[in-house]
Amino acid sequence: MTTAGATVQGLLLDMDGVLTVSWEPLPGAVAAFARLRAAGLPLRVLTNTTGRSRATLAAGLRQAGFEIADDEILSAAVAAGAYLRAAHPGDRVFSLGDAQPADLEGVELVGLDDEPDVVLFSGADESYAFATLNRVYRVLLGGAAFVAMHRTFAWMTASGLCLDAGAYVAGLEQALGRAAVVTGKPSPGFFAAGLAALGLPADRVVMVGDDIVGDVLAAQAVGIGGVLVRTGKFRPDVLENAPGAPDHVVGSIVAVPELLGL
Repeated sequence: MTTAGATVQGLLLDMDGVLTVSWEPLPGAVAAFARLRAAGLPLRVLTNTTGRSRATLAAGLRQAGFEIADDEILSAAVAAGAYLRAAHPGDRVFSLGDAQPADLEGVELVGLDDEPDVVLFSGADESYAFATLNRVYRVLLGGAAFVAMHRTFAWMTASGLCLDAGAYVAGLEQALGRAAVVTGKPSPGFFAAGLAALGLPADRVVMVGDDIVGDVLAAQAVGIGGVLVRTGKFRPDVLENAPGAPDHVVGSIVAVPELLGL
């Protein structure tokens, strides 16, 4: 496979829906990942999963059978920590959702009653209750910075699709009349971090994901090749109505090594 006329030399992979669902490896995914490894292709996992720290994510993947090092995972939570330390040093941050403090080292986390300077959204969980969201809305109206780890609208679990933070972030953006700063997918900066980690230009890298907008089209927007898999949260109607087309659509990650000529 080539992208923009150049041979693919590196790979970015989504995790949920591509490698695993609810931490169970998808059929053939472990063997396909091992085949990519055997070919010597450098890769990074770009994930919007925020409910586990990067170290725990890597350990979970290794337990599931994937050979991967901690620093080969780029998470939206780690990106958020880096952004806050750089753009909001010393600011008080209220964190809503499932983010783990280990990924936010050096960030001062406070409660809603402590007049936070920043509201940080991570993966949706039970804390996304009306009373809390309404208080968050008022804090944001008062001028607090609006930061989201990602804009994922839904993710696939063993029990079915679940709403994620993006659905709430989008609603609040409309209510506030201003956009959130997003640190994970589909932020161009997150893909830039992946390219930097690989040490490769965009036209020599491919992104593989199950989210046509957040994974594939967002990667293509910065010059990375986009491969959509028909696993995870993939739905034919979403593909049909998407505002763009992937470079390739395959059944699962099992088809990726052959697609790349490996």
